[in-house]
Amino acid sequence: MYRELAILGGVPEFAEPLHVGRPNVPDQESALRRIKEAIDRRWLTHFGPLVQQFERDLARTAGVKHAIAMCNASIALQMLIRASGLKGEVILPSFTFVATAHTLQWEGVTPVFCEIDEKTGNIDPAHARQLITERTTGIMGVHLWGHPAPTDELQALADEHGLRLFYDSAHAIGSHRDGRPVGGFGDAEVYSFHATKFINSFEGGAVVTDDDALAERIRAVHNYGRVEGDYVTCIGTNAKMTEIAAAMGVTSLENMPYLIDVNRERYEHYLAGLDGIPGIALRRPLPENDVNHQYVVLEVDEAEAGLGRDGLVAALKAENVLARTYFHPGCHRAEPYVQDPARHTPLPLPRTERLSGRVVNLPTGTGVTVDDVDRLCALIRAMVSQSAALRSAVA
Repeated sequence: MYRELAILGGVPEFAEPLHVGRPNVPDQESALRRIKEAIDRRWLTHFGPLVQQFERDLARTAGVKHAIAMCNASIALQMLIRASGLKGEVILPSFTFVATAHTLQWEGVTPVFCEIDEKTGNIDPAHARQLITERTTGIMGVHLWGHPAPTDELQALADEHGLRLFYDSAHAIGSHRDGRPVGGFGDAEVYSFHATKFINSFEGGAVVTDDDALAERIRAVHNYGRVEGDYVTCIGTNAKMTEIAAAMGVTSLENMPYLIDVNRERYEHYLAGLDGIPGIALRRPLPENDVNHQYVVLEVDEAEAGLGRDGLVAALKAENVLARTYFHPGCHRAEPYVQDPARHTPLPLPRTERLSGRVVNLPTGTGVTVDDVDRLCALIRAMVSQSAALRSAVA
């Protein structure tokens, strides 16, 4: 039926798939030049000049003193957790990619899943307050879809209870709250540079912080516990970023203004193209936030649209549009946490569950043209219109 919705509307199918998170490669020539220079130097890893440059550029972008680049963001979160000495329980939103919870669990820390503010999708500080116990040692905020979390409220809560405050900022490089760049909030933040992120290093991540002592411990932990002179100070592992990854990272980062402009242009076309469709609305940033727009998030009201989120995703897939349902059904409903009731009680989180069943991420970035966006909006408009017509005919 959903395939018929598009065909009946006369909207052409997409010959090539439209993907969420298709990698941006804004300047192949510069990236390849840097890779060749690294090969010619025969310095391919272990804190080469490109990793050093990437770390300097990241620190400047985040507005902090320290950036420690790593092989991926999940490992960066683990190194932050290990170096900070977190124990017991850490409160985090359930509505996030499961890696946020997994990294805590992997380091022996119990994730305690928190409710969200449905307006933003970000962690609800009031519910976080209710979850604090004598075992709580920290809060892990998430800047969902690049939209800054309630940093002031979380900092006040952490200060009141003597808790560490970290952020999973995988989506949020280039975003700002009240003019301040995401990266300098809390005790430390972690960026992701996975290939699907709008700034990528093929695969990579980084911890950014103003805490000198924490940065020193992280540098040791992510290099087998070694410091200058090969002196081993603690148990560590190999989490270093390679020069090849840094070559892509440096190139991506220097093109960030252009990439944000591309994202914003597509977002504005989605805003215009979807305007007025019953039951269809784009998630928008709060007025105090300036975001990178690397995610275009559509919210579907089934009662008004005549079809639900899952029906829309199925219909789009039939037309070669590979939309994503980030982050359904919430970490608290993920099998590993449901199956361990002694440590994780999958409490109902009604706001998380409602929002996770209503949102869908649409393709954007350099892999999607403005014409693609306009056609996709027309396709969604036709689907909703014809779904309403079919329902009316059945009634």
